[in-house]
Amino acid sequence: MKNTALTHIHEKLGAKMLPFAGYNMPILYEGVNAEHETVRNGVGVFDVSHMGEFLLTGENALALIQKVTSNDASTLTIGRAQYSCLPNKDGGIVDDLIIYRMKDEQYLLVVNASNIEKDWEWISSFNDMNVEMKNISDEFSLLAVQGPKAVEAMQSLTSIDLSEIPYYHFEVADFAGFPYVIISATGYTGSGGFEIYCRNDQVETIWNKVFEAGAPFGIKPIGLAARDTLRLEMGFCLYGNDINDTTSPLEAGLGWITKFTKDFVNSDYLKKEKDQGVKRKLVAFEMQERAVPRHDYEIVDASGTVIGHVTSGTMSPSMGIGIGLGYVTVAHSAVDSEIFIRIRKNDVPAKIVKLPFYKK
Repeated sequence: MKNTALTHIHEKLGAKMLPFAGYNMPILYEGVNAEHETVRNGVGVFDVSHMGEFLLTGENALALIQKVTSNDASTLTIGRAQYSCLPNKDGGIVDDLIIYRMKDEQYLLVVNASNIEKDWEWISSFNDMNVEMKNISDEFSLLAVQGPKAVEAMQSLTSIDLSEIPYYHFEVADFAGFPYVIISATGYTGSGGFEIYCRNDQVETIWNKVFEAGAPFGIKPIGLAARDTLRLEMGFCLYGNDINDTTSPLEAGLGWITKFTKDFVNSDYLKKEKDQGVKRKLVAFEMQERAVPRHDYEIVDASGTVIGHVTSGTMSPSMGIGIGLGYVTVAHSAVDSEIFIRIRKNDVPAKIVKLPFYKK
């Protein structure tokens, strides 16, 4: 079990620690609902240093990225980031990731913690272009400072205007006394804020200064349990739940990051799937009675026939109702359709809705 550079601080703060993707991670501090509320209405800090980072450098770095990812990274300028995925050869997804263009011939790829080795091997298998690849995952820490008060709370720590960084853009700038820190507006909560990439030997100082600067704004540490409820209220996919090696990006509603203006791994198959139409779709649903949908619960139609499965579900802290994502057959995927979630042999009614669940 790996620790992050801040594990001792989480333990000192009394966090409930549990294994997650091979790391000892803080899941809860004071409780999911309270932590969720802090991020929705104020500002909170997640330690997400378990995420993986790969640095790709060289004149063919872009060509390699274009080969292995579904989105069009040629549109990236320095200072911009892009959400994308790594298609596999079977119509599924190796992982989803964020690509940062750091310099003319240098890109940072941020991948899911549980897939670091898998992604590294996958991308490396296509690197016949002499691209210099470095796995810097164990050298870097990542803090997500999230919430509507994040800009105001963090502004005193940097000389750049944080309010001027658009969504999915970043700056390499001074932060908390260090000259070169990545400040990225690529949050996973839907409530604004930043992700701070720094070296392991810098992160404890940065953590302390973040909490000092954020104290007047009620800043609090937040665990991964609230990160999950926050992302689900926005309808953001979680790898291993909503997308995996067997789900195509088109089934998952990720056609917007699947660009057929270029050739990439298995692009012919996915183009054919797009032209012919998918057989199932990832949908969002709200429970019509008080009930909590959970991963792998069956989704059935009015006659009790199984039409799909729940991939993510929770009781929404912001809305006070059960919400979830799941794959259903296309015939049952229209917004406002009635479906039923089978919970302990009871078929509980639910309605398919448009995302996001939580509207600010």
